[in-house]
Amino acid sequence: MSETFDCAKCSESLYGRKYIQTDNGPYCVPCYDNTFANTCAECQQLIGHDSRELFYEDRHFHEGCFRCCRCQRSLADEPFTCQDNELLCNDCYCSAFSSQCSACGETVMPGSRKLEYGGQTWHEQCFLCSGCEQPLGSRSFVPDKGAHYCVPCYENKFAPRCARCSKTLTQGGVTYRDQPWHRECLVCTGCQTPLAGQQFTSRDEDPYCVACFGELFAPKCSSCKRPITGLGGGKYVSFEDRHWHHSCFACARCSTSLVGQGFVPDGDQVLCQGCSQAGP
Repeated sequence: MSETFDCAKCSESLYGRKYIQTDNGPYCVPCYDNTFANTCAECQQLIGHDSRELFYEDRHFHEGCFRCCRCQRSLADEPFTCQDNELLCNDCYCSAFSSQCSACGETVMPGSRKLEYGGQTWHEQCFLCSGCEQPLGSRSFVPDKGAHYCVPCYENKFAPRCARCSKTLTQGGVTYRDQPWHRECLVCTGCQTPLAGQQFTSRDEDPYCVACFGELFAPKCSSCKRPITGLGGGKYVSFEDRHWHHSCFACARCSTSLVGQGFVPDGDQVLCQGCSQAGP
């Protein structure tokens, strides 16, 4: 008796028929495809043993079904991208999801280095300083009316300059005579003491601290010989070519204040009416 040669699935004889041998035995072609073939994720049909099968992640495709979901171009030998579970050729992906470089107008390809700011996109090599035209890359920059400047160019172009040294003021600073100054540049013309934050005055547009101004320019009190600056609301009395602080303008004999009172000059001194009438 001859040995049987039947399909391991349907048990039909395989004599004279095409079959496929597996570890579990021979299968006729229909049974093999039904048992082992994957279903195409696109057309939902079995991918027969004689079809070229392509797969991506956990999905299988006929070669003819593996195509761009937008332009239907075959992706069998093309680079592609998966977006929201759909396969896209590079051209369609760039058209739908990539940005245009704000400088050169070309597409910023997926995976390429780019910079984004204010809703705009640039190729890394296209994002340049509007001053020196060097790539800004990861450097700090300052936007200004649609332009972008590296910090040195912005400071050189827009930052105020110190009235004394002409260098830019990047932070802080003080204002004197409606001009900006570095705090360390605003110093007394006489002693070079910093004046920022303290009371000072000026002469011929040059700033002076109170002490230097008093020593150099202020009249001297005829009583205490100290300068009369008049700063800070300080009041003084003048008579002929002599001057007194309010607190110093007093009778030379009884020390009564003469501010707002009648007085009598007596040589280098001033006397109240009473002391003058009393005699020497």
